[in-house]
Amino acid sequence: MDFNIPADIQAYLNELDDFIERVIKPIEAEDDNIRFFDHRREWARTDFENGGLPRKEWEALLARVRKLADEAGHFRFALPREFGGKDGSNLAMAIIREHLASKGLGLHNDLQNEHSIVGNQPIVLILRDFGTDEQKKEMIPKLLDGSMRIAFGLTDRYHGSDATHMETRAVPETRNGEPGWLINGEKMWITGMHTATHCMLFARSHGKDGDASGITAFLVPSSDPGVIIEEYMWTFNMPTDHPRMTIRDVWVPESAILGPLGGGLALAQHFVHENRIRQAASSLGAAVYCINETVKYARQRQPFGQALAVNQAIQFPLVELATQAEMLRLLIRKTAWEMDQMPKPEVEKRLSDKVSMCNYWANRLCCEAADRAMQVHGGIGYSRHKPFEHIYRHHRRYRITEGSEEIQMRKVAAYLFGYIGPKREEFAKLEAEARRPVNR
Repeated sequence: MDFNIPADIQAYLNELDDFIERVIKPIEAEDDNIRFFDHRREWARTDFENGGLPRKEWEALLARVRKLADEAGHFRFALPREFGGKDGSNLAMAIIREHLASKGLGLHNDLQNEHSIVGNQPIVLILRDFGTDEQKKEMIPKLLDGSMRIAFGLTDRYHGSDATHMETRAVPETRNGEPGWLINGEKMWITGMHTATHCMLFARSHGKDGDASGITAFLVPSSDPGVIIEEYMWTFNMPTDHPRMTIRDVWVPESAILGPLGGGLALAQHFVHENRIRQAASSLGAAVYCINETVKYARQRQPFGQALAVNQAIQFPLVELATQAEMLRLLIRKTAWEMDQMPKPEVEKRLSDKVSMCNYWANRLCCEAADRAMQVHGGIGYSRHKPFEHIYRHHRRYRITEGSEEIQMRKVAAYLFGYIGPKREEFAKLEAEARRPVNR
């Protein structure tokens, strides 16, 4: 086994660092752009008089940086070469995402709105793998140049993580001789609808409540008058781009269906493992940043005439966090490497539990590290003059949104106890033997 970062990935990290120093840091320093990252950050980012949405100048700055990163060949790194990417592996993306997040807040990487100079663009791959030839030809180039933005409309208002009991309904309806579907329902947390041109809207088209089949994905123009934004939900970390939506009598032609009729949940699951391992790596990186900054502060701060770091009450909690970070890094990279060794369907069968372990533990670790950083830094750590409270408030979200901790642990338990996964047959035999009557 070789636990060194592969030479090509290390070289790319160096290239990214150079790009950040030469291109990104000067932009961050100009025109008071630092206001988006210092103690004014929440106010600078949020248009409180406009529903709490992101300020236009904030989003324009992020778009400018993404364009520069794209021109430099970084933004599409994870995409296939056919889309201008570099076929970035899961291992490479895990290492890169940790590396960028470990630098702290900055224009290079700010995951509050999924911004990074190395992008994550799952909908391009969903279209590649599930779209019709017409959909691919029309939409993928627009997604890549930013002229089309597709929001992900899965979550129903009253069902949260349980998509199988979705109450949003689609029924067949022909208009002017053209077959199509009429959609009605309510959605929540459909991130990015304020700038989306379309919503990938999931609705039950047939089947029974609770069935995994029977849910279909439709590409709905966000300008349709039946797509009604009721309100944007204000959150722990502002600004918000998460609306509560009503879908009222929205009609779309059959050409708006993405993927197989009734097979929409396959689209929803298509990129979940890649998303979760990358997000876990980002949370690990943010945790490492909190740990490192706190250790530095404890060595520098000298209450009662000696460094704060000499106290075991300071040392031991940070030792535990640092130990967990080291172990988690190995699990994330091992899991990402294993994902690269097998086809996507095999990942679900063989590694889904490991991905869930990485994800829920990384998100929890980040929150614990940010909380400890605030505690050790005292008043200044609690203030917005340090980034720890922002890191805590943002990453606390991921303990809910990328599949809640409970959902992730449930997945791990299902694999561990053999209800699904590689141990299923073995445990079924054990259970059958336990039920076999004993002859006396």
